[in-house]
Amino acid sequence: MALKIIRSTDPITVEQLVVLVYGQPGIGKTSAGYTAAAPLLLDFDKGSHRSGFRKDTVRVEDWTEVVRLSPEDLEPYKTIVVDTGGRALDAITSHIGKTNPKSTTGSGALTLQGYGELKAVFTSWVSDLRKLQKDVVILAHDTEDKRGDDLIVRPDFQGGSKHEVIKVADAVGYMAQVGNDKVLNFDPTSSAVCKNCAGLAPMKVPDFSKSPNFLANVIQAMKDKLNEKTEGQRVAAEALSEWKSSIDEAESVDDFSSLIQPVLEADESVRENVKRILWGAAKAKGFRFDKDAGTFANAEAASEPEAQAAG
Repeated sequence: MALKIIRSTDPITVEQLVVLVYGQPGIGKTSAGYTAAAPLLLDFDKGSHRSGFRKDTVRVEDWTEVVRLSPEDLEPYKTIVVDTGGRALDAITSHIGKTNPKSTTGSGALTLQGYGELKAVFTSWVSDLRKLQKDVVILAHDTEDKRGDDLIVRPDFQGGSKHEVIKVADAVGYMAQVGNDKVLNFDPTSSAVCKNCAGLAPMKVPDFSKSPNFLANVIQAMKDKLNEKTEGQRVAAEALSEWKSSIDEAESVDDFSSLIQPVLEADESVRENVKRILWGAAKAKGFRFDKDAGTFANAEAASEPEAQAAG
C-alpha cells in the first residue's frame, strides 16, 4: 500500500477529540460531563445519581460490559463520558487479572507486562471510539504530588498509566474553585498539569441549568480553533506556492527587481518566507541586492546582500 502523504496545503480537519477534565471530588465533573453533546456516561465510579443533570448512563460493574457495547448501542450518542478514568483503569486491571493471570503478581498488582496490556486495552478502546466518530470525555479526580518544595496537582491514575491517559488526550483541563467561582483551565501552570491544544482562555463554569451545553460548546470551540489553524495553514501554503512559482519564472535582474515591491506588500503570514525565497533565488542567479539603488544588480555592481535591507 502506498504511503499517504498529507501535503502542507492539505487541511487536517479535526472531527473528534479526547478531552480529560479533572478536579477535586464534588467540584461538578460528572454534571459537566452530562453537558457534552449527546452524552452517554459510563459510570465506573457509581456517582451518577448525585448529579442533578443526569442523562443516559451505564453503571459499569465489569469491563466486559464495556466490551459488549456495540456500534449500534452507541449510535445515538456523540460523546462517550468515562467517569472516572481511574476507575475505568481499575476495571481493566481486574479484567486483565482474570483473563491473563501472568499479568499480575500474587497480590493482584500488575506486572510490567500487565501495565503494557493495560495501556494497549485502554488506548485501543479510545481509538475504536474515535473511529466511530465519538468525542471522548475522561473525568478524573485530582491528586497532589511534590516537586521540590512545591505542590503540583495531576489527574489521579494508578502508576505510570496517568502518562498514557494524558498522552491520548488532546486537551487536559483542571476544574477548581477560585474564590466564589468554579473555573475550568486548560493552560498548563506551575501548579497544575494541563494541555491546551486550542489556546482557550480559563473559563468560569456556569450554572448547568442555564448552560446545559457547556462542555459541548467548549469542545466545539476547540475544534473550531484547531480547524481554523489548519485552514489558515492551507491558505498560507497555497499563497507561498504561488509566490514561489512567480519567483521561479524570474530570469533577469529586472525581473527580480520588479518583484521587490510586491513581495514587501505580500500578506504578513507569508511575507518573510517570500522575501527569503526571492533573495535566495536572486543569489542563485548571481545577483545581489544594491542597498543604495533599492534594486537587484549583477554581483560585481552591488553591495553585500541583506534580505532585511528592503524591509
